[in-house]
Amino acid sequence: MRYQQTIRLKNGETCLIRSGGADDARAVYDNFNLTHAQTDFLLSYPDENSFTVAQEAEFLARREENPQEVMLCAFLRDDLVGTAGIEAVGGKNKVRHRAEFGISIEKEFWGLGIGRALTAACIECARKAGYHQLELDVVGENAAAIALYESLGFVEYGRNPKGFRSRHTGWQELVLMRLELS
Repeated sequence: MRYQQTIRLKNGETCLIRSGGADDARAVYDNFNLTHAQTDFLLSYPDENSFTVAQEAEFLARREENPQEVMLCAFLRDDLVGTAGIEAVGGKNKVRHRAEFGISIEKEFWGLGIGRALTAACIECARKAGYHQLELDVVGENAAAIALYESLGFVEYGRNPKGFRSRHTGWQELVLMRLELS
């Protein structure tokens, strides 16, 4: 899916949000490794990145052409500072209406409105793709993210007390959230 929008951040700078393509592979790869090292709130660690830059390029090219899924990139001063995306929960008839959402932003740029803009763009893309429900899991200690998701209409529907097992802190509770799109 293709997407593009320019937004104004809280600090007055402009940020380009657009769908990532094969040419963005190195920047997305590097951003993944950086953001996954900066916080313990994401699914994996940098050493668990299973993609090469070439595989990242193939993945981004497929996403750009897929009308049901998207990988968005946030650029500030021509530098990639965050990514977000949606993907189908599955292709079976009973779950075809559901999409999953994920996001990561370089820590230096937290609090500027990039997360809100990327999340809102993913909601827009999920609606355009025809999904009826957008879902996410968030670490319970990540109060800022939970507040953001709630402000955009996501509601909690459950908790998994041992959802993540952090290398640093042990068990992390996951809050399961969903947004009805229709």
